[in-house]
Amino acid sequence: MSITYPLKPIQIRDFQKKHGSDIEHGFFTREGGVSEDMYEGLNCGLGSKDDPAAVKENISLVKKSFATGTLHIPVQTHSDVCQFVTLDDSDEKRFDADALVTKTPHIAIGILTADCAPVLMAGRTADKKPVVAAAHAGWEGAFGGILENTVQCMVDNGAVLSSISATIGPAIQQKTYQVGRDFYERFLFDDAANDHFFKLRQYNDLYFDLPGYAAMRLGGAGITNVILTGHNTYDDEDLFFSYRRSTHREESDYGRQISAIMIVK
Repeated sequence: MSITYPLKPIQIRDFQKKHGSDIEHGFFTREGGVSEDMYEGLNCGLGSKDDPAAVKENISLVKKSFATGTLHIPVQTHSDVCQFVTLDDSDEKRFDADALVTKTPHIAIGILTADCAPVLMAGRTADKKPVVAAAHAGWEGAFGGILENTVQCMVDNGAVLSSISATIGPAIQQKTYQVGRDFYERFLFDDAANDHFFKLRQYNDLYFDLPGYAAMRLGGAGITNVILTGHNTYDDEDLFFSYRRSTHREESDYGRQISAIMIVK
């Protein structure tokens, strides 16, 4: 297949305008890259069954897009763990975490998704220096506190809370995210107000608003500026990999897209 380069990730103008030219970000789609068959395009899933050489080349293309030699992607387990990345961390280090934070220029940090919500954040210290974060928020991680922990890690490393804004990128949207009664009751047991994030349709089918729930959790952590891109990973096969779509088709595996952010200077 042909390689599309430069890559054209989804970038949020309002997010970029707020944080200026010293921060770059991108919600990368599956367009571009060298993977083939079910992984066609820019599959960055290190845990997928794709050809490892193809995945490595795809990640190299993302690095090239950011003009950096360092891109940290954590080993994600739907946990609430956020880790801080410094200049001393080599490019080969794999963090066991579902979110990363850094304030070091020229170190890109990214997370992988295939229906879960990718969340990119940026803020400023009291002396106006940037602090950035990338978080992987599936329902389990969001429910367990990954977003609050990421915000806290940013604050612990100097970010002024009121300066932090977040963008929730392409994820499965409510209209295609059917869940079971046990799932619904778990959320209501935690907080009856969570009923707001569920919609009951015909045959008593329940549908969950993951991006909306993630936005609420960010708001609860003190983030008042939250943008949702609204892209549906399940519906748009040309642009996005989707775990749920792959499962419904009984496919053996699925690709992952990457979302990343970096301090430029």
